[in-house]
Amino acid sequence: MKILIVKLSSLGDVVHAMAAVQDIRQAFPYAQIDWVVERAFAPLVLRCKGVHRVIPCELRRWRKAMFSPETREAWKLFKTELQQDDYDAVIDLQGLSKSALVSRLTRLTKGGKRYGMANQTEGSSFEAPARWVADVAISLPAHSHAVTRSRQLCAQALGYTLPFCMYFGLLAQKDKGLPATKNVAFRTGLQGIVALVHGTSRADKEWPLAHWRELGARLNAAGLMVALPHGSAAEEAVCHAIAQDLPHALVWPRLALDALADSLANCDGVIGVDSGLSHVAVALDLAHVQIYNFDTAWRTGPLAEQQATHGGPAPRQFSVFDQPTPSVDRVWQAWEAVATAAAQARISTPTFRASGLASL
Repeated sequence: MKILIVKLSSLGDVVHAMAAVQDIRQAFPYAQIDWVVERAFAPLVLRCKGVHRVIPCELRRWRKAMFSPETREAWKLFKTELQQDDYDAVIDLQGLSKSALVSRLTRLTKGGKRYGMANQTEGSSFEAPARWVADVAISLPAHSHAVTRSRQLCAQALGYTLPFCMYFGLLAQKDKGLPATKNVAFRTGLQGIVALVHGTSRADKEWPLAHWRELGARLNAAGLMVALPHGSAAEEAVCHAIAQDLPHALVWPRLALDALADSLANCDGVIGVDSGLSHVAVALDLAHVQIYNFDTAWRTGPLAEQQATHGGPAPRQFSVFDQPTPSVDRVWQAWEAVATAAAQARISTPTFRASGLASL
């Protein structure tokens, strides 16, 4: 069986869809699973276990100069690569006009079908062409978590029972992480390293700078190095502002997504706002606290199904919501809880941190 996943963007949405790929692998171990995604996210999708071929596109860039010779040539090459295989199932997990266009351009086997969403779910984007293009449009519960929505759509499209436990299959190569993230306890005498993910594309999701600085001071006092990743000059400036008075802080160089995953995998945990990189931390099954200024954690935050995979009663990942923004005390309490749960998991399952869910 050949299956094509269409999930183009954004980073968090792409990561959320990885769990559905693992469900498909469990139901159909010998299926070939290909994935169409924006080129910027292709390096991370290549790390998703079970993905046979990644087909990159650049629709975001192409639509800015639709009729230029360069765009026409790039579009032609993309179509050629997209139509290289005939698929038994094409599953549009995006539900937008652009993903519907990609789905429509694919080639099907005899009896093959295109699947898509029949309706919008709460808090998500949806455009009617996604339903019109699909041979089979599947209705989903209006109140659906982003991960669950993709998993349910794939399960109904391909006719298997949705597993209760889940994992993302995001593979990290810890040995390729930044040297400064490796063996921190041995090299520095500290207990470990925690990454602070402050960057987000929306200003209303940000956590106050003073809060980050106080949190960093508490982590240092607890014997933990603070790591500060960034993806832009503005985010890098904030990193330096957070690190200014911290004795143990490391501002990372700007890294590609796959290199970021490798370095995050060496960390003992991540504390971050609702952002793509925080969702990468969830997919890597790191101890993680996710900070919300809006009551939307039910839709994008860590899920209980992943916690159940290791059978532990205490969550290693937790979301914290408050308005106008969560206090440092609340985030710190959540961090202490997830750090304790992760430590207990390491004791009960010695291979947990060495491999994690990504190795399943």
